[in-house]
Amino acid sequence: MMPLLETLEQGLAELDAHGLRRRRRIADTPCAAHMTVDGRETIGFASNDYLGLAAHPLLVAAIAEGARRYGAGSGGSHLLGGHSRAHAQLEDDLAEFVGGFVDAPRALYFSTGYMANLATLTALAGRGATLFSDALNHASLIDGARLARAEVKVYPHADTEALSALLEASDSAVKLIVTDTVFSMDGDIAPLARLLQLAERYGAWLVVDDAHGFGVLGPQGRGAVAHEALRSPHLISIGTLGKAAGVSGAFVVAHETVIEWLVQRARPYIFTTASVPAAAHAVSASLRIIGGDEGDARRAHLQQLIERTRAMLKATPWLPVDSHTAVQPLIIGSNDATLEIAATLERAGLWVPAIRPPTVPVGTSRLRISLSAAHSYADLDRLEAGLQQLYRAAA
Repeated sequence: MMPLLETLEQGLAELDAHGLRRRRRIADTPCAAHMTVDGRETIGFASNDYLGLAAHPLLVAAIAEGARRYGAGSGGSHLLGGHSRAHAQLEDDLAEFVGGFVDAPRALYFSTGYMANLATLTALAGRGATLFSDALNHASLIDGARLARAEVKVYPHADTEALSALLEASDSAVKLIVTDTVFSMDGDIAPLARLLQLAERYGAWLVVDDAHGFGVLGPQGRGAVAHEALRSPHLISIGTLGKAAGVSGAFVVAHETVIEWLVQRARPYIFTTASVPAAAHAVSASLRIIGGDEGDARRAHLQQLIERTRAMLKATPWLPVDSHTAVQPLIIGSNDATLEIAATLERAGLWVPAIRPPTVPVGTSRLRISLSAAHSYADLDRLEAGLQQLYRAAA
């Protein structure tokens, strides 16, 4: 057995040599702007808690109420006894909240966004189908495309002309255009209106992963599709509920026929235990916050933080990405330099994660600054001071 361990140890040593080993931090307090991580107080710019709801008292109370009402676990898969009233109510709530882009909308709730993406792509595409995937899509969409056993065509990031040429040349009976809405490592937004035009022209599904747009973009935070005021039966919207919604899980919203097909054929849905009902109960409470006056106020504050951060990053010697979302990357370049900067900020009480290959292309390692409505202007002042100290020391 030792040669097997030695092979792994050698692989880990290679990760160390290239500055690519990852390590977990341990949060001792709830997800928030100010946290205790590994025993030290820090201002967190690492989470995807964009609206600052993860520790919201109403959601904490809702998940406790859900546990009292439905217990600690579901006890089975959705098709074998695990589908609770909380799950059913949440699906109705999500269909109403998100589904304005299609007649007869229906929602399906999943334990994770990864599962939702795998389920959707593998159930809708198979041998003989073609998937057209943006080059910067999330790993879960890439893996879903691979598992679907369909032909996969990767088009350059957000390049609708290249995509149009690929669609024109395709004779597949089933076509799926697959894209993130907000790209998680760059913060830019896909050209959704143009993608939908192409989907309708060529008889394709447009599958959008709105993980980083749901709750933040669009009227009442209904997501990127609502932000673009799109409407079409060709659309399928996937979103996660552990980011702006502050809880956990994911959903697919589409025409009721699409959802019924997923119930019957989506293996990641059929062959797994249903998520904790209390989480679904809490998400329903979260939707009420997201869609109400408090949600509007949090989004307005977040937008002000975004604009201030954009100006701050432009004043550094590094390369900010032109993002108008809560994801604000700052490209440093090398792995070692990025790790060193992140470590220096961490010692100053600022948790800003270093993102390296293979998550991003070689030579574009970066700090990924994630903003939350829970952050204050004083938090940004601390971040700005930390960055200024770094580049003045390097000058």
